Amino acid sequence: MRTEPVAKHAGAAIVLAGMALLAALVACGKRNQYQPPPAPPVTVSKPLRMPVTDYLQSTGSVAAFKTVDLVARVEGYLRSVNFKDGTVVKGGQLLFVIEPEPYQAKLASQQAQLLDAQTEYERQLRMIKENATSQANVDKWLSQRDQAAAAVTLARINLGYTRITAPFDGRIDRHLVDPGNLVGSTGTATKLATIEQIDPAYVYFSINERDLLRVRAAAQAQMKSPGEAPPVPVQVALQTEEGYPHVGTLDFAGSGLDTGSGTLQLRASVPNAKLILLPGLFARVRIALAAPVPQLVVPDRVVSSDQVGSYLLTVGPDQKVRQQRIETGPLENGFRAVLSGLDADSEVVIDGLQNAIPGNLVTATERPLTPPSYQAASAD
Repeated sequence: MRTEPVAKHAGAAIVLAGMALLAALVACGKRNQYQPPPAPPVTVSKPLRMPVTDYLQSTGSVAAFKTVDLVARVEGYLRSVNFKDGTVVKGGQLLFVIEPEPYQAKLASQQAQLLDAQTEYERQLRMIKENATSQANVDKWLSQRDQAAAAVTLARINLGYTRITAPFDGRIDRHLVDPGNLVGSTGTATKLATIEQIDPAYVYFSINERDLLRVRAAAQAQMKSPGEAPPVPVQVALQTEEGYPHVGTLDFAGSGLDTGSGTLQLRASVPNAKLILLPGLFARVRIALAAPVPQLVVPDRVVSSDQVGSYLLTVGPDQKVRQQRIETGPLENGFRAVLSGLDADSEVVIDGLQNAIPGNLVTATERPLTPPSYQAASAD
């Protein structure tokens, strides 16, 4: 029995199968070869150049232009409250009435006594011409006539106190005493309500010594002639307002710096026709220190900082991200001025910051920055 050819054929089959398996493995290895992922995308823009104003910024609080506590200056029962709590009232408007009848009667009595004293004084003048009385009697009745006249004046004033009117246009708080209650009976004035004039409104804020010197230098630079400093504009905004919609003028500065805090108190008078600025509200305040100067700006949101200082992420010609150290300046309508460290042709990363890692490659797409609306309008 011959088995040698069969064994040879089996060995050849095994060799061929091994070669096929090896070829398959090689082909599979080529298909699964590692491919690096594409560079992450970012959006870049060149910085804008626009006028930027150097501002002194502070935080202050709103206060009333005038504040008056309305009080009962005479004793009596409160008859009526003639306003709605929390409303705006006009100067001279009737607000409270205290029962006037006792004071009307007192005035009538004093007027009658004045009439009697005047009549007797005139009779004494006629009698002295006939040597029928003495000069002492004439002087006595003159004094009594004058005292009665003073008493009439006082009675008329007290009667006027029974009608309490608004001393000026303003917003009145709630009434503190209801009609029917006795007021002014304890010898002290009974507080009835408070009225505040808030148009214009005051805004108080403080600045440190360095900022004070900057403000003074700016005012002196704008002075046209010695001793005639122009009004200093002050821009004001509430905490939730965009920009600085309220503009007033600086009208008061303290006589000196507070030695404890090292600050100087300032006050701005701000028109408030819509009564938006209410006493007690916090306000953002800024004062322009110089005329606008064209500078490179970038969106404030792309400026980052660390312990060393501020920086931007830029993309170079090699598509690699760089950390660009900069010196920042004022903020203007959401754009931060860059004083140094950046040129006009730099490609600044404005979107996809999470993908921009210094030293790594990125796929950059350029998109021009849109200037603020007022800048675009001025360019047209």
